[in-house]
Amino acid sequence: MRMLLLPLLVVALVSPAMATCQKKCGGLKIQYPFGIGRGCYLETEDGNRAFEVTCNSKGRATIEGRHELLSIDVPRGQVRVVSQVNSWCYDAASSSMGVKNVTTYNSTAFRVSTDNMFTVIGCSTLAFIVMDDGGDDDNPYVMGCITGGCRKGARSLAGGSCTSKGGCCQVPVPRGSIRSFDVDFSDFNTSSVVASFSPPCGYAMLVDQKAFKFKRTYVTTGKLMGAASTKLPMVLNWAVGNQTCQDLRRNKRTAHACVSVNSECVDSKYGTGTGYLCTCSKGYQGNPYLPDGCKDINECEANPQCPDYSICRNTNGSFKCYELKWPLVIGISIAVVLLGTTGMSFAYTIRAKKRLAAIKRLHFKQHGGYLLFEEMKSRQGQGHSFTLFTKEELEDATNKFDERYVLGRGGNGTVYRGNLKDGRVVAIKRCRVADDERQRREFSKEMLILSQVNHRNIVKLYGCCLEVEVPMLVYQFIPNGTLYELIHRDGDGTPPSFPVRLKIAHEAAEGLAYLHSMASPPIIHGDVKSPNILLDDNYTVKVSDFGGSVLAATDNSHLVTLVQGTRGYLDPEYMQTCRLTDKSDVYSFGVVLLELLTRRKALTMAAPAEERSLAAHFLSSMRDGKLDGLLDTWIKDEVRGDVIEMVATLAKRCLEMSGEKRPSMLEVAEELDRIRKLCLVGDDITILVSDN
Repeated sequence: MRMLLLPLLVVALVSPAMATCQKKCGGLKIQYPFGIGRGCYLETEDGNRAFEVTCNSKGRATIEGRHELLSIDVPRGQVRVVSQVNSWCYDAASSSMGVKNVTTYNSTAFRVSTDNMFTVIGCSTLAFIVMDDGGDDDNPYVMGCITGGCRKGARSLAGGSCTSKGGCCQVPVPRGSIRSFDVDFSDFNTSSVVASFSPPCGYAMLVDQKAFKFKRTYVTTGKLMGAASTKLPMVLNWAVGNQTCQDLRRNKRTAHACVSVNSECVDSKYGTGTGYLCTCSKGYQGNPYLPDGCKDINECEANPQCPDYSICRNTNGSFKCYELKWPLVIGISIAVVLLGTTGMSFAYTIRAKKRLAAIKRLHFKQHGGYLLFEEMKSRQGQGHSFTLFTKEELEDATNKFDERYVLGRGGNGTVYRGNLKDGRVVAIKRCRVADDERQRREFSKEMLILSQVNHRNIVKLYGCCLEVEVPMLVYQFIPNGTLYELIHRDGDGTPPSFPVRLKIAHEAAEGLAYLHSMASPPIIHGDVKSPNILLDDNYTVKVSDFGGSVLAATDNSHLVTLVQGTRGYLDPEYMQTCRLTDKSDVYSFGVVLLELLTRRKALTMAAPAEERSLAAHFLSSMRDGKLDGLLDTWIKDEVRGDVIEMVATLAKRCLEMSGEKRPSMLEVAEELDRIRKLCLVGDDITILVSDN
C-alpha cells in the first residue's frame, strides 16, 4: 500500500546537526537514514538505534555494533553486510571432526532477504540453518543441504557453478520475516573425505546469490576463510518502526520518516507490524528521508519520450510534449504518420498480449501443466475433480493477493483466503518450488495424486494454477484455525478437554496412516506439526500443507540432498542420514502427541537448555519418573493416570531415535482408537477400568 505524504503533515525527524555529520567511513558513503553519531541517523520514537553506524579508526563501518557494513541501498531498503563463514574442520590428532566454529545471527531491526542463498561448501558436508521470525511461536524453520563426496578429489570440483555434486550446494531462503538464524553441521561421513584437503574443512553461510561464485579453491585450500579480500556479502532488508502507512495517516501527530516533499510511504512487504519504507514519488529521485531529498527527474534529458515533430518540456514530476507548427500539407502528412503510429501501437499491443500468453504457456509447461492436463483427460469419468485455475481467477478471489487476505506464512509459501465466483471459500497457497528441472516436471504429477486423496481427515485439494512463475494451489478452506492455535492460545479460554484432544490425535493419525498405507503411491507428509493440523467447527481434523511432501519409493523412503522442516518436530535420523521415511512422520506426530498432553510448545527458546526441546524434556522426564510435572494440569484431574500413561508410552515409542523401532502410523492410529474406546463418550470422561 502506498500513501502520499502531504507536506503540511510532515514532522521532520532530521536533526539540524546533519550538515556536520560524517558522510563517509573508509570508502563507504553513509546515506541517511543511516548515520555516524547521535543526531546523524534516524532514531524512531521507540528509541530504536538500528540506523546508527559505528566507524572505527581503520575505516570499518558496522551496524548493530557487530555487522560489518559493505553498502547501503536506500531506494530498495537494503544493506549488505559481511556474511559470517561457519566452519567445521578435521582434527588429525583425534582422527575425527573437531570443534565447530559456528555463529548465531539475530537482529531487532533487520530481516534476512530472499536475495540470499544458504550455501554449503565442502565434501560430504551436511549443514543446517535454523531460522526464526522473532515471533512467539517458538517453531523455527530448519533447512539444509549436503554436498557431494568429491570422490575424485579436486578433479570432481567444477568452479563457477554451485551444484550438490561438486563440493557446493545451495538452498533458497524462504519468504518471511526472518530476524535470526543459527548454523550447525552434522556428521555425514565427513571426516573420511575432507582429511585430504588443506585445511580439511566444511563451510556454511548465507550469501547474496548474485555476488557469490563458487571456486574449487574454497574446498581445497583455506582461501574462503583466510583471504582478507574474501568478504562475502549477505543482504538484509530494513524498514522504519512498526507502524503501517495507514497508521501514520490516522495518527497525524505521529512523526514519520518520509520528510521530503514528493515522497510516499510504502508498507513493508512483511505485513502489519513490520514498519514502512519511504520512496520518492513518480518522476522524482533521491533520498526521501531528507528534507527536499526527492529531486525532479528531467525526463527530457534522461530519456526523451516525445514523438518526432514535437518538443519535450520538463515539468515537476513529469514532462509535456508540444507539437511543432507546420504547414498544412506537412500536418496532413503527420496525421498519416500518426495513423500509422496508432496502427503500430495497436499491433504492439497485440504482440504484447501474445508475449504475455507465451510467458504463461512457458510457465505452464515448466510446471508440468501439459502432463497434468493429459493425466486429467485419461482419468475423466473416474470421479476425480481437479481444476486448472487461471491467474486472473485467483487474483479476483484474493483482491489481487491483498495482505488482508493472508491466513499464514511458512517455509513453503504464503496462504491466502479466497472467494471463488461459484461461492466457495478456499485457501490459496502461493508455493515456493525449487528451480530443479526434475522437481518441476514432477510437481504436476504430485499435485494430481494429492487431488485424488479422498479422506475425511485430509484437506481437499481443488486444483492449481500453473501459468505463473510461482505455482499456486487451491485448497478447501477450514474455518476453525489450527491445532497449534487451539492448545497454545493466549488468554483465559478453557483448554480443550481430554476427549477432544484424544479425538484430534486419533483423526490426525488416521489421516497420516491413509497417506502412508492406502494412497497409491504412498505419500510421506514431511512436515507434520500442530500448525499443519486444521480443525473445523466440530474439531474434525484436516491434515494440511503438503509443501514438504514426497512420493515414497518402494521401500517407503526418499533420499534428499535438501533437508527441510520445523525445528522441534524434525526426525533426528532424517537429519543425520538425509533419508526421509514414513517413520519421519511418526516421529513428528509423537511431538504433536506431547503438545496435546502438556500444552507446551515443541520448542521453547526462552526455557533452560535442558527444557527447550519438548521431546528431549519428555524423554528425560519419563526416564526419571517425573512425567507428572510435565503434564497439563487441566487433564490430570480429568482422566485417570493409567490412560495418560498409555498415550505417553505411545508417544515415547514414536520418539525412538531409530526409525525401525518406531510403530507405523497405522499402528499408532489403531492404538489411539483402542484408548478412545476405553472412554465413554460424554461431556466428562469416565474410564471403563476397575479400581482394582
